[in-house]
Amino acid sequence: MFTNTQRLSNPEVQELRREGGRLLKRLREARGLSQRELCQLVGAGVYTFISQIETGRGRVPPEKLRVWAEALGLPPADFAKMILPYYDPETFAVLFGDEVPTAQVAQTSADPTSKPGLRVVESR
Repeated sequence: MFTNTQRLSNPEVQELRREGGRLLKRLREARGLSQRELCQLVGAGVYTFISQIETGRGRVPPEKLRVWAEALGLPPADFAKMILPYYDPETFAVLFGDEVPTAQVAQTSADPTSKPGLRVVESR
């Protein structure tokens, strides 16, 4: 089924954006950055923009992928490949086929009662 991956009114797109936002939040927190600090590093203007992205109401602008990658301490190509399945899954599938995205859903092993979370798996 074709889905317009840019149309935020689509429920599938909304869920993908929320998942992508959770990934970005984990990456930000792993770097020890507040939303304000990340906002300054990426030149977003107002820190609420970071909040909007992390809650799935926005997306990292394509022209800012390099800046975000650097702020999060990731190689730009790896960051783009990591975030692409959440913003444009069809393009990801065309480019990478059945390859598993670098950010996978995994159970945390420390607490068996904990909810599934995103675990960043770096591709090398």
